[in-house]
Amino acid sequence: MKSSILVFPGTNRERDVAHALVRAGSAEPAYVWHHDTSLPPSDLIVVPGGFAHGDYLRCGAMAARSPIMPAVIEAAAKGVPILGICNGFQVLCESGLLPGALMRNAALKFVCRDVTLEVATSDSPFTHSLAKGHRMTVPVAHHDGNYFADPETLKALEDGDRVAFRYVDNPNGSINDIAGILSENRRVLGMMPHPENATDPKIGRIDGQGLFTAIATALEGAAA
Repeated sequence: MKSSILVFPGTNRERDVAHALVRAGSAEPAYVWHHDTSLPPSDLIVVPGGFAHGDYLRCGAMAARSPIMPAVIEAAAKGVPILGICNGFQVLCESGLLPGALMRNAALKFVCRDVTLEVATSDSPFTHSLAKGHRMTVPVAHHDGNYFADPETLKALEDGDRVAFRYVDNPNGSINDIAGILSENRRVLGMMPHPENATDPKIGRIDGQGLFTAIATALEGAAA
């Protein structure tokens, strides 16, 4: 599996993602700078967490207009799986690859703690080996993670089985406890929690590794 990880000024989780992908069996990922205009051959593109451009204007708004994003949007149109985590989820929403918006946390405070997630669907390359209803504990770290969508969009997500993860203990006020959503073709996933920071036994957290292993096995199966 060949993967590419986007890097913007302020990105700070790219190496965590790389380690998680390598643990899952990926080749060493390529880091792609936001000023680049093309991507290397990629089976997976990851937009990691952090504070792209210092979250200036709106979280993810400037990153969504970076020179690399037309190539990402083109790859998405071709069906290349794309994973956006935390700030990456914000970037995907701002770029139009996912619907809705990430607003300020309901308590208007930065939240940094472990949360429990429940898998809401197994019908995606990201969750195919995770049973619906399976629970995992992973960290969150965000100020603008309160997912919101208008009623029509929310109905489309729910009716289309496109909610990937829900919070069991909602930390930010997200509508319908939504922690992650899928695109219409189910090939783009955005999620606020950080599974990449729950993949190493040395820090006592391994629940997040299942997501990266699921991605690797799905892509290996597609290539076989």
